Amino acid sequence: MAVGWAREGAVQEQIEATIESAVQQARTQMPQGESLTHCEECEEAIPEARRKAVVGVRFCVQCQSELEKSHKNIELYNRKGSKDSQLK
Repeated sequence: MAVGWAREGAVQEQIEATIESAVQQARTQMPQGESLTHCEECEEAIPEARRKAVVGVRFCVQCQSELEKSHKNIELYNRKGSKDSQLK
């Protein structure tokens, strides 16, 4: 059900666009290439089991957790639509 000036299905399109945006951002943050033997941040050794489990791993568990905490506060929503059509 569309409300106000929005056309039918506009809300669902906005939701789908927001999800697609979040998926694209997650894909860009995925590690690629060969895993490092030592953490990029603290230079501690990365266990072999972690290197095998996470392809392209660059950080130890502790540094990866800190990195994810700092990125957790980012609010995602689609900015393509007009101001009135955005959902938060």
